[in-house]
Amino acid sequence: MTKNVRVRFAPSPTGPLHIGGVRTALFNYLFAKKHNGTFILRVEDTDQNRYVEGAEQYIIDALNWCGIPADESPVNPGKYGPYRQSERKTLYKAYADELIASGNAYYAFDTSETLDFHRKDHEAKGKTFIYNWHNRLKLSNSLSLSAEEVKAKIDAGEDYVIRFKSPQDETLHLTDIIRGDIKIDTNILDDKVLFKSDGMPTYHLANIVDDHLMEISHVIRGEEWLPSLALHYQLYKAFGWEAPEFAHLPLILKPTGKGKLSKRDGDKLGFPVFPLEWTDPKTGDVSRGYKEDGYFPEAMINFLAFLGWNPGTEQEIFNLDELIAAFDLNKVNKSGARFDPDKTKWFNHHYMQEQNDSELAEVFKGKHSELADIDVNYISMVIGLIKERATFVSDFWDLSHFFFTAPTSYDEKASKKAFKEGTKEILSEVISIVNNIEDFSVESLQTEIKSWITSNEIGFGKVMMPLRLALVGALQGPDVFDIMYMIGKSETVRRVENVIEILK
Repeated sequence: MTKNVRVRFAPSPTGPLHIGGVRTALFNYLFAKKHNGTFILRVEDTDQNRYVEGAEQYIIDALNWCGIPADESPVNPGKYGPYRQSERKTLYKAYADELIASGNAYYAFDTSETLDFHRKDHEAKGKTFIYNWHNRLKLSNSLSLSAEEVKAKIDAGEDYVIRFKSPQDETLHLTDIIRGDIKIDTNILDDKVLFKSDGMPTYHLANIVDDHLMEISHVIRGEEWLPSLALHYQLYKAFGWEAPEFAHLPLILKPTGKGKLSKRDGDKLGFPVFPLEWTDPKTGDVSRGYKEDGYFPEAMINFLAFLGWNPGTEQEIFNLDELIAAFDLNKVNKSGARFDPDKTKWFNHHYMQEQNDSELAEVFKGKHSELADIDVNYISMVIGLIKERATFVSDFWDLSHFFFTAPTSYDEKASKKAFKEGTKEILSEVISIVNNIEDFSVESLQTEIKSWITSNEIGFGKVMMPLRLALVGALQGPDVFDIMYMIGKSETVRRVENVIEILK
C-alpha cells in the first residue's frame, strides 16, 4: 500500500461502548498496524443533548483494556487536533458556506410544522415524503426564493438549515472494499441537512470535513452507515477532495442469527455486551462488562476478530501480533456475524491456560477472605492443578476449596457409590501406608498405594473412590495423589480418619 494509512474510530459519547463498536475499533486498529499506519480516536460529541458524562473516558478505558489504544486521541493529541468534534465546531460553517457558494447546497427555511404537515399528507396518500429534486422548488428555500427574499429572512434572524443539493437523474458508481461496486440512483436520495438551525453541523458534514482535515485514508465503519455512503461520496466530489476508501463492516447478530445484537439480548441470555462495567450516571443502573465478568482482554479481542472476518485457515487462536499480520479487509464477510456466547467462553478457557499462575493466585486470593492467611505460592500451585477445568477466575473456588478447607459433608450419591462393606478397613490400611512414607511426594504416594492395591488384587475403584471422597467430599478434583501431596501427610490422615469415624 503506497498511501500513508490513517484510520479513525469515531464514537459518540452517549453511553457505554457496545462490543460492536469495539469490533469496529479493533478492525481499524488491525488495519492501521498491518500497514504501519495511525489509529485515531475522534470523539463525535456535537449532539450535546445526548452527551453522557463519563462516556468518553469509558471509551478510552475500554480501548486501553483491550490492548488497542489510539495513537492520536483527545488525551494523546497529534498535529491534527482537536480530537473532540465539539472543539472543532468553528470549522464547519465555512465549509457549509463553501458548498452554498458552489451551488452544491442551499438555505432551507421550512418550519418543523410545515415539514410535519407534508409528511402526514404523504402518509395519508400512501407515499413517503422526501425533500429533494422533485419538490424542493415548491418549498421555502434559497432555490425557490429570490436572493432578496433569502437575505431578508437571514437578516431577520429566521431559523434555517443548510441542505445538500442532491443531483437529479444521475447514477453514482461507488466502491466499497468489502461490498464491491455499488450503484445508486440519485433520484431516490433526499437533500440531507448539513448544518442545523442551532449553528451546529450534522454528522454528515462534520464527519467529511474532519476526515479530510485529519487526512483519513480509509473509513472502516459499521454497516449502519452504508446508506450514508452516497451522500459522503458526493460531498467529497462537491469539495473537490479525494475521497478515502470505504469499508462497511457486517452487523453483529443475535445468538439466534436474526437481528442486531443488543443489550437486551445480553440481559436475557446472561452475557455482557460491553467491554467494561458501566454505571448509568442518571439512573444508577449497572451494566455488566467483559472485564468484570472475568474475561481476559486477549480472549475478547480474539473472538471479536472472528465476528465478520476469517483468515481462510483452520487457525482460531491468534494473539494480537498474529491478528495484525493476518488481517485483510478483503477477507471480511458481507453477511452478518452471529454472536455465540459459548464460543466466547471457549476462547476465554484457552487464554486461561496461558495465564501466569502467580498472577492468577493474587487475583483469586483478593476475591476470597478464606485465603487471606494462605501463602500465595501455595495458591499458585493449586491453580496450576485446577485451571485446565476453569473458564473464569470465579470458577476457582468450586474447583479448589478442598485444598484449603477439609470437607464437612460428603456427597450423598457419591457416598452410596464409594462406601461399601470393607471400605473402613481399606482406608485404615491407606493411613498406614501414608504414615510409613518418609519421602512424602506425589511419586512416592502413587508408587506405594498402587503397589499395595495391585499386590492385594483390590479393585482400584474400591480404594480411590472412598479416598477421593474423604479428601474432597465429592468425586471431583485433580489427581488424588496431587491432592494428598498438596494438603500434606497429617491433613491427609486426618481427613481419612474423619471418614472412617463416620463409617463406624
